[in-house]
Amino acid sequence: MTGALPDTATPLQAPGLWRRMACWLYEGMLMFGVVFIAGYLFGTLSQTRNALDNRTALQGFLFVVFGIYFTWFWSKGQTLAMKTWNIRVVGHDGRSISQPKAFVRYLLSWLWFLPPLALIAPFKLPAGESFVLLLGWVAVWAIASRFHPQSQFWHDAMAGTRLVTSPPPVRR
Repeated sequence: MTGALPDTATPLQAPGLWRRMACWLYEGMLMFGVVFIAGYLFGTLSQTRNALDNRTALQGFLFVVFGIYFTWFWSKGQTLAMKTWNIRVVGHDGRSISQPKAFVRYLLSWLWFLPPLALIAPFKLPAGESFVLLLGWVAVWAIASRFHPQSQFWHDAMAGTRLVTSPPPVRR
């Protein structure tokens, strides 16, 4: 679907919050594979023997790899997890989004993690408290979508994108 308008019989309806969060969780599991391959590549190219060596460079590298992954897939409409859960990312007009818009969405999607990480770093919170803070913020950010007029996540509203239900292709 490259720039084509969606079928007019299917309205641009936002998927339910539970389905979007299940897709989000599945996406996180799939990212383990991306992290593994990218980490192996980084370790091989930089000759890093210990995971804590070059930690900042590895984090920067993963940020770039994630950016490429999500920008590319979102500009095509769906990641693998989104395809599994029948969710598609589109612009406000219902068309596929461009790579620059997908990149803006990627940057704004870090609002899922940056606020709690900004609190964890200066206070040097232990792992348990950090996890609770991060999980709490994710819940707040997800529930906040209920207050959006079209039930979209707020980073989507800021990026000019939206998640819509994408029915599976009909097999004949």
